[in-house]
Amino acid sequence: MPSVPIPPRDRPARDRYGAVVVGSGPNGLAAAIRLAQEGRSVLVVEAAPEAGGGARTAERTLPGYRHDICSAVHPMGVASPFFRTLPLTEHGLRWVHPEVPLAHPLDGGGGCAAMLRGLDATAELLGVRDGRAYRRTFAPLVERGEALFAKLLGPLRPPPPALLPTFVRFGLDAARPATWLARMRFRGEAARALFAGHAAHSIMPLESPFTSAIGLMLNLAGHTGGWPVAEGGSGALTAALVAHLRSLGGELICGWRVEHLSELPAADHYLFDTTPGALASICRDRLPARYLRKLRRFRHGPGVFKIDWALRGPIPWKAELARKAGTVHVGGTLAEIAASERIGCATKPSNTAIERPFVLLAQPTVCDPARAPAGGQIAWGYCHVPPGDPRDHTAAIEAQVERFAPGFLDLVEARATMSPADYQAHNANLVGGDVAGGLNSWRQLFARPVASPTPYRTPAPDIFLCSSSTPPGGGVHGMCGFHAAELAARQGSSSKCPSSK
Repeated sequence: MPSVPIPPRDRPARDRYGAVVVGSGPNGLAAAIRLAQEGRSVLVVEAAPEAGGGARTAERTLPGYRHDICSAVHPMGVASPFFRTLPLTEHGLRWVHPEVPLAHPLDGGGGCAAMLRGLDATAELLGVRDGRAYRRTFAPLVERGEALFAKLLGPLRPPPPALLPTFVRFGLDAARPATWLARMRFRGEAARALFAGHAAHSIMPLESPFTSAIGLMLNLAGHTGGWPVAEGGSGALTAALVAHLRSLGGELICGWRVEHLSELPAADHYLFDTTPGALASICRDRLPARYLRKLRRFRHGPGVFKIDWALRGPIPWKAELARKAGTVHVGGTLAEIAASERIGCATKPSNTAIERPFVLLAQPTVCDPARAPAGGQIAWGYCHVPPGDPRDHTAAIEAQVERFAPGFLDLVEARATMSPADYQAHNANLVGGDVAGGLNSWRQLFARPVASPTPYRTPAPDIFLCSSSTPPGGGVHGMCGFHAAELAARQGSSSKCPSSK
């Protein structure tokens, strides 16, 4: 019996499936779709009342203001090699691009760095010397952007010979601490701050090795596919994935919390879009003790504290470019961002105040105005905090926004906050508020969740992990689920979907 009673109308339609997927975030849905494409009968079960994991949208403040619960801007979604193959537009998904993908305001007179869609246009904003350095850094990567993303969004494997020079160029810079690369590559504060803001998405102190990797990938994404939002909110991506899964004959049941593998229908394969710890708990009778210990030693990363705002008008940024941007990095200089992340990205609770937090802010209504009533705007901003941090960071976050947009606080009609504990209550995968699927330390970049050439596979041949705790890690791209499903698909199945040919 399931641990949560399921109404009769929502009971599984079959006694046995080709695959059962636990968890309906983008990775779980991607895994289910990939197996359904093979003609498998697929069931997805989700503990929450609705599908989506971190990709959900709701009216959190006032009626008519539709906020994204977790993910809001989707450079990895539009770049995803798997999502790009799916007919998601036929199921209502539309990517909407702001005029400026990302802006980074600086103090004094409306100064601002920005990442524009065009590589040359971005370089021109950075001045002659740093513009040349920017082109040297990113032009070779952008030239092979599609092939490079396909390689980077997967498990560690040698690249094909044609991609080797680009891959080596990326790898040499990616291994550097972001503070080192920013200071060695650029001379001006604007270019250094722009790169630091991207690298801070690693949710690691910027002096750590490999923090440049995320900075490089997000810059690359901006110049290839852009930094769009899903029209209507991130829930539109989930709705499109669910609709496509159902068009392939797949099933989805929400409100079903799984505590033990025996509660699920029989299946040829089980795939878990969960944390390693949850996999260890659910499959405790099927996996060897040594492997269970490895799963339980997996480390989760820092948390986030987020605010959703309902605004009566656009944020009055001093910088014109920031008024047109879908995403704004609010944190000032490289030194300020690094100082904030040293405190906020601590892996243990801390009482040290984050006085000037680095704030990642999204303002979707600059390109998707229907997300708020006429004349209104929505925005969300979050900062990184130690795991489980119980403190309220509202005042510090809002002070940072007010610093670069005087008069912002006068526009706030309502706000709703989410602490690390709120995030974990919303989604059990977000342990301590960790939105990245685990600590992005150098060790866990290569052993995620364990050291293995096929980290999605477990010692049990029918059990797979497909969450962001596997390569390539966090982000709304579905590639963790895709790669796990590819392994399962190669094993074959005796349970086909009746509608498949």
